[in-house]
Amino acid sequence: MSARRATGKVETRAPRSKVRSPSTGRPLAERPPAERSSYERIYEVVRRIPRRRVASYGQVARLAGLPRHARLVGYALHNLPSDTKLPWHRVVAADGRIAKRALPDEGLWQRELLEAEGVTLDDEGRVPMERYGWRPRTG
Repeated sequence: MSARRATGKVETRAPRSKVRSPSTGRPLAERPPAERSSYERIYEVVRRIPRRRVASYGQVARLAGLPRHARLVGYALHNLPSDTKLPWHRVVAADGRIAKRALPDEGLWQRELLEAEGVTLDDEGRVPMERYGWRPRTG
């Protein structure tokens, strides 16, 4: 993309990306999927999970093009800043459990965020995946 300045010189600029860094909030450079970092690809998938839906760590990894890397999804989410806008709380274990965190709250914060969106947990503290599991459109 180019823009002509008042001086007649042509200034070239890269197109602005709509994808923003979860840590800084600044636009990320538009790059082909293969060139984006694993964390960027994971964050893009997590950003797509709609309200009142959850996805498993493994599902996020597969959708990010990182099959069998569920643990990497956990690492990526753990590295988010505390004031992130990314809906990290919508990612749970495959059986609906809220994964234990480094925080001593035993997942209470995540549970509260999910319940505030209308997601109910069963008596064992699990999200019923058949009811709230995210099924993204393909194709």
